[in-house]
Amino acid sequence: MNMQYFRPGGSFFVGDCMPFYHQGVFHLFYLLDENHHQGSNGLGGHQWAHASTTDLVNWEQHEFAIPLDLEWEASICTGSVLYNNGVYHAFYAVRKADRTQHICHATSKDCVTFQKKPGNPILSAPEMVGGCDFRDPFVFRDSSGIFHMLITSKLSDYCLHNRGGCLLRYTSEDLETWEGAEVFLIPGGRPGYGCIPECPEIFEINGWYYLLFGLGLETHYRMSRTPMGPWHAPADDILGSRLCAVMKTASFGSERRIGVCWIGTRNEDKDNGHIQWGGNLLFREITQRDDGSLCAAFPEEMNLPGMPASPTLEMLTDGTGGTLNRLCFNAGQSQEVACLRNVPVDFKLSCKIKAEEGCYRIGFGLRGAGNYENSYDLVIDVKRGKVQLVDQDVILPKEIVGEFFLEIVCKGSIVDVSMDGACTLVNRLPQLKGESVFISCQSGIMSVRDIEVEAI
Repeated sequence: MNMQYFRPGGSFFVGDCMPFYHQGVFHLFYLLDENHHQGSNGLGGHQWAHASTTDLVNWEQHEFAIPLDLEWEASICTGSVLYNNGVYHAFYAVRKADRTQHICHATSKDCVTFQKKPGNPILSAPEMVGGCDFRDPFVFRDSSGIFHMLITSKLSDYCLHNRGGCLLRYTSEDLETWEGAEVFLIPGGRPGYGCIPECPEIFEINGWYYLLFGLGLETHYRMSRTPMGPWHAPADDILGSRLCAVMKTASFGSERRIGVCWIGTRNEDKDNGHIQWGGNLLFREITQRDDGSLCAAFPEEMNLPGMPASPTLEMLTDGTGGTLNRLCFNAGQSQEVACLRNVPVDFKLSCKIKAEEGCYRIGFGLRGAGNYENSYDLVIDVKRGKVQLVDQDVILPKEIVGEFFLEIVCKGSIVDVSMDGACTLVNRLPQLKGESVFISCQSGIMSVRDIEVEAI
């Protein structure tokens, strides 16, 4: 089973993901969600589902790692896993029926079957924070052997109205007794839920330490030369793109890092298509730029298998010409458009693009109809280094120059884009079902080579 874009059947969805890698096995723990956070009468009703792989291709599905099996548990919330002295330790939060959240601990000898500690919960919210925001424990060990636990919380008495979302830090020498409850980070942001840093994680690549956390489900990150900060934000501090909800990462082998998150579904019946909690899995390969900032790409092993399609090529304006092997645009000060007809509704498209003299804007109209009558528009702003897919966008760290490789996946309501390993962009676009792809150049000269289309 290919786990890219995976979703359980029926009324079940994927929630927060917790990848973990050890001894050649990549474990994916995730919250199994029922009907968009409506389990247990709206308390969540989540449990830790579990799948594992050694190659990102072949996956083994396991029983629940952390199930709901105690009377006082209304929902098993997000947490983390680490290995120490022959034992796997899972730290997680439990939401009780009164909506308070508490930190719990379970252990395993094989990273499959976990036993909950009889003394759970091991931590409850201190007086300085509210009991309804005390969750998402992330545990790591520093170079001196001390364990640190970061916990999502919110200060009860903060100087700015409703903006006291924070990470608390506890420490331990033995993973059993925890001390501290000091404030580690207050990121700020929109008042209320949008300022609470959820699902934290710290990891290191080539001497840079990264702190990940979610704000309003968007995955943000900070950078530092030490695991305790001080932390600073890169120019674009969103990892992946805005609909990559609550991404967490794990190593994969000694040289790679894989991020896993979820993309929610759109409620077309109300809330103007508002994105709902819980959806499909998304996997990303996390890489590092020369300045230490991070970018995301499609993991090569998780490309969806496809069958070659046979689109027909139609020139809609006079300034286009060529074949699928090499398509040329001479736009001058106008917009020139070519069209691929008979494209399957579910497809993947790849090509190489070179923005040449004076090229201003490149466009791909997806699932379109007519003569550019309607489509989902992917727009690449060459000069400003901005890429936009309908209402979602990313900013690249520099102007787009030279040739780059573009991959587009349309599967169900998901449209997913990777640009040369420099950025990814994803959206939920459920309405259009057209069988045309429009390729356009606005001003200047552009060429598109090696266009391949496959049905998936």
